[in-house]
Amino acid sequence: MDRHACIALIRGHIKDEHLIRHCLATGTVMKHAARHLKEDESCWERIGILHDIDFEEIGGDMQRHGAVGADILETEGIDPAEAEVIRRHNHFLHQGAYTQPVEIVLQAADSVSGLVIACGLVKGGNLSDVSVKTITKKSKEKSFAAGCDRERIALVAPVIPLPEFYGIALAGLMEIKEELGLR
Repeated sequence: MDRHACIALIRGHIKDEHLIRHCLATGTVMKHAARHLKEDESCWERIGILHDIDFEEIGGDMQRHGAVGADILETEGIDPAEAEVIRRHNHFLHQGAYTQPVEIVLQAADSVSGLVIACGLVKGGNLSDVSVKTITKKSKEKSFAAGCDRERIALVAPVIPLPEFYGIALAGLMEIKEELGLR
């Protein structure tokens, strides 16, 4: 399933444009991290885009998040290994159990995308004015983008050092900035 098919699939399950943008942002961070690690970019991007496909359907029941999404994706013919990564990404149920680079990076990408976008928004929506230094500084401010879990972002450090990961995330988000409503 290519990027366009993934987007069509999530649009069939998600109506909230902010959530769709979050999925796109997570997907691009995953893709760029995969490139950096010499992993399968298409696979990682697909996982990132599809990771919250069930979010509206579960209605806030975090005991079902991930499992419902994996079931949807298996019905759609997604590779069972990819569906399993999505099933297990719910850190409320699987915290500390991540060993594969794809699982670890998904945890970090899920939160870092919001942190980087928030940095762009304080720059008037201009992502081009954001630097790794900006992201690093803002990540230390607990009240800034408070919904972005810094502990989940930090999980990536053994796989990709944090400043490098911030640069990877920024490069990925720059690639799709118009889709995210940024400049």
